[in-house]
Amino acid sequence: MPRPRDPQRRIELLDQIVGYLAEHGIAQLSLRPLAKALGHSTYVLTHHFTDKDELISAILAHLDQRQKGRLRALPGGEEGRGLGDIVRASWAWHMGEDLPMVRLLVEIEGLSAAGRLRGPYVPRMLGGRAEFVADVLRARGVPSGVALRNATLLNAAYSGLQIDYLTTGDKERVEAALAELAELADTWTSNRG
Repeated sequence: MPRPRDPQRRIELLDQIVGYLAEHGIAQLSLRPLAKALGHSTYVLTHHFTDKDELISAILAHLDQRQKGRLRALPGGEEGRGLGDIVRASWAWHMGEDLPMVRLLVEIEGLSAAGRLRGPYVPRMLGGRAEFVADVLRARGVPSGVALRNATLLNAAYSGLQIDYLTTGDKERVEAALAELAELADTWTSNRG
């Protein structure tokens, strides 16, 4: 009988794997080289993740939970603060200490859009991200359908600005556009209470 999976050990492995992928990317991910780089046998990985698809799904779920936890803790989440404050604080975090993870997520989304990373995990993550932001809008009095539409727009514009910055390095221009996006987001909730 196989040894049961240890949930805490799985989380520790995911942290190590995400750290590795933030440095090396995910496009060429293979279990054997990954295990070797982490100082483990392939068996350790396959014990916790049945195959590469399950591993990628677990990586994305782990990244998503990490992102949502951090976003909940950002300044601006309190009542009375504008949505633009959350957008600005999120940007400062993403373009600062979280930049390696942003690059990894952009790579994952790009591979999925190009049809090179198949499976339900990326669409599920993006849909969950839209619902997460829509919930923030709903909590500020935005009607449900409008909240989801605005959340989709906000996420797409924000991601586009991240890609623009990562590609061009034009911080001044991109952050001026981000300021406009934050102001727009504030208008969605400023007359609600």
